[in-house]
Amino acid sequence: MSTNNLNGRWPRLTRRGFLSGLSVTAGGAALAACGTGAGGASSSSSEGNAGGAGVTELGAQTVTFDGLHQAGIATPEQSNLNLVAFNLRDGADKGAVRRLMRVWTDDARRLTQGGTPLGSLEPELADTPANLTITCGFGPRLFELIGAPEQRPEWLAPLPEFSRDRLDERWGQSDLVLQICADDPLTVAHATRHMIRAGVDYAATDWIQQGFLDARGVQTKGETPRNLFGQKDGTENLSSGAELEDHVWITEGPEWLRGGSAMVVRRIFMNVDTWEILDRASREVSTGRDLAEGAPLSGSEEFEEPDFEAVDHTGLPMIDPASHIARARAPEGHPEQVIRRRPYNYDLPPDPQVSLEMESEGVPVLSNSGQIFICFQRDPTRQFVPIQARLDEADRLNQWITHIGSAVYALPPGVSAEGGSGDSYWGAALLAE
Repeated sequence: MSTNNLNGRWPRLTRRGFLSGLSVTAGGAALAACGTGAGGASSSSSEGNAGGAGVTELGAQTVTFDGLHQAGIATPEQSNLNLVAFNLRDGADKGAVRRLMRVWTDDARRLTQGGTPLGSLEPELADTPANLTITCGFGPRLFELIGAPEQRPEWLAPLPEFSRDRLDERWGQSDLVLQICADDPLTVAHATRHMIRAGVDYAATDWIQQGFLDARGVQTKGETPRNLFGQKDGTENLSSGAELEDHVWITEGPEWLRGGSAMVVRRIFMNVDTWEILDRASREVSTGRDLAEGAPLSGSEEFEEPDFEAVDHTGLPMIDPASHIARARAPEGHPEQVIRRRPYNYDLPPDPQVSLEMESEGVPVLSNSGQIFICFQRDPTRQFVPIQARLDEADRLNQWITHIGSAVYALPPGVSAEGGSGDSYWGAALLAE
């Protein structure tokens, strides 16, 4: 592969070229055996390098890579996220994207199963997959570059700019995205660096959004994670197989996309400085749930169905009609307005630019914190957009949150190692010669 055909970069060794004439040790080039499940099951594994000396049970755990759907969608949230956006380099065409997807798919399969990608000199950093998943998505411009605009689903376009949005192009749309998640930050860092390096001849990094949740083991299994406002975040979420079949996995539209999904990414600034001025009761009213249990204010248990008709002793609604849960709830007759949520927190050092932009009513903003809101669905125009339109119109939380980034991606279906029961690499049905 020429190093000058796409980007005019300085000459350098290709990712596999260095080893092409050498005798590769079995440990450095071992291919990890992969499962053939639906993409999302977690198990303890000693395949490839995983589970080596000194590796704990958590470190050795893997999530099946091959299957009908990509992992990282229905997969329970891991503790750490790197969301990496890429733009294709000048001159990239269908053949270039095909080569990139073949390399990325093979490398992701090896890394997620605790194996070492071809050409890597860092097998020790792959020893602890810790439930690593790598999920790939395509942006709108990719279809123009590969000469297949008719294959772009109708919904794959910029979202409407809602009235309260203050979008920053630093967190905008890109041609490709990789969602890289694991329960070990070193694993996420290594996988991120490797995937960037593996695709450098074809795609340039646009932005990286880093997020986190509770460390694995801090909360009991199945506990709803909290955001930086202290709220349980994700109580009402799609999780069962039937719900995912009905609302997340795509069954219509372009053939190449069936079995895939649609990803929406929103970067949300959370003004914790002004939020902290509120008393506890006001915080709960704005959300419609209590902070301790995450229960709706009409009940006492987190997963209890909210009663929006219930009133208190004064006759006022127990759940404010403008509260977050009231506005987010799908209205009667629109059961399709639900999404699979997979958000992560971010908390960065203070940024003078952010402070100036977000200062509210003279209250100094010292924080640079928020949420990387990621969700999956069949069609964002029928699911995410109407939900967000209601929240944009009237949601008490709007006083403390601002959407500052927005992007949409089409996620191809899962893959099969041999290509016998599906695509052999991400988007193969779209990119075939």
